Amino acid sequence: MQYNYVTPYHIAGMATSETQGFGFDTESLRGPHWVGILAALVSAAIHLLLGVRISVSASPSAMSISFILAGLGFLGGIVLVVLDRSRRAVYAVGIPFTLLQIVLWYYVNFAAGPKSFPADMGTLGAVDKAAQVVLVAVLVVLLR
Repeated sequence: MQYNYVTPYHIAGMATSETQGFGFDTESLRGPHWVGILAALVSAAIHLLLGVRISVSASPSAMSISFILAGLGFLGGIVLVVLDRSRRAVYAVGIPFTLLQIVLWYYVNFAAGPKSFPADMGTLGAVDKAAQVVLVAVLVVLLR
C-alpha cells in the first residue's frame, strides 16, 4: 500500500495524481528489508561521522569526501527501497557497492597501511564491517 503525503488538496477532497508526492511503501517491506535498512543505517551513520570528523580535524580531503559520499550512498539506497523505486536494481547495485567498501577498508587500513589485522580494527571498524556483511547477506537473499 502506498502512503502519500497529505496536502490541503487531500483534506478539501481535491487531490489529483499531480498533487500527490512521493509515497512510502512500507507495507511491502518484510523482515529482511528491515534488517537491511538497519544495517545500511549503521554503516551510513559511521561513514558520515568519520567523514565529518576527518573534515573537522583537518581540511576536507579525498578521504573525508569519500566517507561522506559512501554514507550518502547507503542513505540513498534506503530511500529508494522505502519508496519502492527499482528495488531489485538497488539490491543488485548494493551488493558490489558494499563489498567494495569492505575491500577498500581492508586495503587502506591493513594491506597498504601500518595497522595489523585484526588487532587494530577498532570498534567503529568492527561495527561497520559487521553491518556491511549483514547487509550483503540480506541483499543476496532479497535479490533471489
